[in-house]
Amino acid sequence: MVGSGVEVQSTMSINGPLSNGKSAEQLAVESFDPATVVPEPLPPVVDSNGEEVVKPREIVLGKNVHTTCLEVTEPDADDESTGDKDAYMASVLARYRKTLLERTQHHLGYPYNLDFDYGALGQLQHFSINNLGDPFIESNYGVHSRQFEVGVLDWFARLWEIEKDDYWGYITNCGTEGNLHGILVGREVFPDGVLYASKESHYSVFKAARMYRMDCEKVGTLVTGEIDCTDFKTKLLLHKDKPAIINVNIGTTVKGAVDDLDLVIQTLVENGFSHDRFYIHCDGALFGLMMPFVKKAPKVSFKKPIGSVSVSGHKFVGCPMPCGIQITRLRHINALSRNVEYLASRDATIMGSRNGHAPIFLWYTLNRKGYKGFQKEVQKCLRNAHYLKDRLREAGISAMLNELSSTVVFERPRDEEFVRMWQLACEGNMAHIVVMPNVTVEKLDYFLNELAKGRAIWYKDGKEQPPCLAVDVGIENCSCAVHK
Repeated sequence: MVGSGVEVQSTMSINGPLSNGKSAEQLAVESFDPATVVPEPLPPVVDSNGEEVVKPREIVLGKNVHTTCLEVTEPDADDESTGDKDAYMASVLARYRKTLLERTQHHLGYPYNLDFDYGALGQLQHFSINNLGDPFIESNYGVHSRQFEVGVLDWFARLWEIEKDDYWGYITNCGTEGNLHGILVGREVFPDGVLYASKESHYSVFKAARMYRMDCEKVGTLVTGEIDCTDFKTKLLLHKDKPAIINVNIGTTVKGAVDDLDLVIQTLVENGFSHDRFYIHCDGALFGLMMPFVKKAPKVSFKKPIGSVSVSGHKFVGCPMPCGIQITRLRHINALSRNVEYLASRDATIMGSRNGHAPIFLWYTLNRKGYKGFQKEVQKCLRNAHYLKDRLREAGISAMLNELSSTVVFERPRDEEFVRMWQLACEGNMAHIVVMPNVTVEKLDYFLNELAKGRAIWYKDGKEQPPCLAVDVGIENCSCAVHK
């Protein structure tokens, strides 16, 4: 493989051994302590007859990066005249670029749009642009991009139907920060509130509960992955005397399921929670931007009693650096914000310094594509996702695609090297592919052909059978030996 770990290790040997002459294998054993990994509950292995098999499933961790890291070395005294150091670094970067090209060609499992061209913004990379403080209050630091940031926020405010004078928001450093901020605002509005989130919510939601020391109830889900409002009602009634802070998923991490926002609100009201006793944060990391362009899809709107919405900027939008957009109601932010004289601004964000380049990239692509451009890309993604799901089912492979989603869930490939090759996201017996604008039919055909070749080897002698996914995706979507 181009740019593999072996190649990087040989590059490192220019400046000496990896560490005291030890091999990569020795380092892997000595420098990695499995005890430092927080244990997570894992699903049981399910055999093709639908019964649990008595053998543990282990999380397959990635390679220890310390075995392949690129050492930082001090320049030699004559480097400036010989140019050897510059030549070495140029060769490392050239090889790294080849690695990126190869890995991009085999990228299917994570929701990143890799189809972009920001060459016109290269002229701005010479500046340290920092949007520290409140986006709406200019600080003493003059090298900022607030005018771009507020323009982007206004665009999303229109998308989610809230007036300029009624919202507050900022461009975050990632989707997780949007969830951390939305849940923090809810906690500040209701200090004794209980956080409710479906068990298929993003891990950052439960991280927020731990960070803020909040009482948290995990709510069950339907087989589609969306929140089970019957179980939600049961959990609500356990804490009827306390306000509710709810995370609503606009596309779950694994199955791409969309929680029924209207039913969540109805459940709250019917069980005695008036609008002044609950706060709803909508985690729309990926589908929060796609759903407005799906015909007959339910609306995520501030005309409904929600408190905040967040999306990622590096996913469907296609920003090359991690970032996100967080919008909340202006009246809520007063509970969180503090004036900071040092900045001559207000502190209401999670992070202090914020990437000032990200708003420019977002502004640039929103202007180039507009609503019509995004609508066209959403339709392409949904069309290709249906194509992938149909091809998998035709091949006798368990597969599911939720109605409002471009995430195709299917049986986990048996070979972990195959999983790493295609960068598939896996959970239990499931893997998924997130069909983004850069994922073409040709790329899907290439993957499907490789998967067919792999399965012919993995299951050729009949001793092993594909796993049963009936519990995960429903009997109607399972193609195991029992349910096909």
